[in-house]
Amino acid sequence: MKNNIISIYSNDTPMSSAIAESLINKFRDEEYYLKEEFDEDSELLICIGGDGVILNALHTYDFPQLPIIGINTGHLGFFQEVDAHLLDDFVYNYLNGKYRLQPLSIIEATVNISDGTQHHLRALNEIVIRGFNHSAAHLGISIDGSFIEQFTGDGILIGTSSGSTAYNYSLGGSIVDPRLNLLQVTPIAPMNTTAYRSFTSSILLPYDLDLEIVPHKLRSKRITITNDGIFNVYSGVSGIKASVVKNAVNLLRLDTYDFWNKVKTKLL
Repeated sequence: MKNNIISIYSNDTPMSSAIAESLINKFRDEEYYLKEEFDEDSELLICIGGDGVILNALHTYDFPQLPIIGINTGHLGFFQEVDAHLLDDFVYNYLNGKYRLQPLSIIEATVNISDGTQHHLRALNEIVIRGFNHSAAHLGISIDGSFIEQFTGDGILIGTSSGSTAYNYSLGGSIVDPRLNLLQVTPIAPMNTTAYRSFTSSILLPYDLDLEIVPHKLRSKRITITNDGIFNVYSGVSGIKASVVKNAVNLLRLDTYDFWNKVKTKLL
């Protein structure tokens, strides 16, 4: 909804602060009001920094539904759409409607505790399940109610298409075009011995399937689960269910955006 209100979320580096001030002045000339605190009624959220700034904003503001665009003042900047030296081009393209929205899927993991309580974790990139304090993780994996295998290793990553170029890529997982709505399950240091048999490459699943993970042999009775790098420790976990949720994050992409060109320039 167009209301000429734009929110800014920025890290605290001098470069990002200067970019924020410049944007405030440029949009003010076009009768826009830019707020350096989040307003859920804004027509746009501008995130200034690296990829971590967008992730921080999503988790801080509970995955808002308004369009989001990133200005890159970091290093990789895979989610970020605009380079810092191209602010004028961004302002012109935005004011003239030369953009589109790219919906990105969100994963939700429901962590069931043996006492009946539940914890809900959301992630744009990935959910990572590991043994506590570097112990081996023994995880029963079921897909849509069908048991697949007993995994043993450091852990597993459950990622979205958009998260395929993040930690998943470092683990040897597949790069997936974000237009494909799916889940990717990638093993972390799987064990394959006479005692243990674990899958050694990524599994790609349709977005509408439910994935269930049941921990076994928890030496300390604890397990670690991270969502987009946010560290959580749980005791007495009876099971973890992960699925794609209906609400999506909407990144604003300029008409010049090309995913595979970004892969080529940023990763290859």
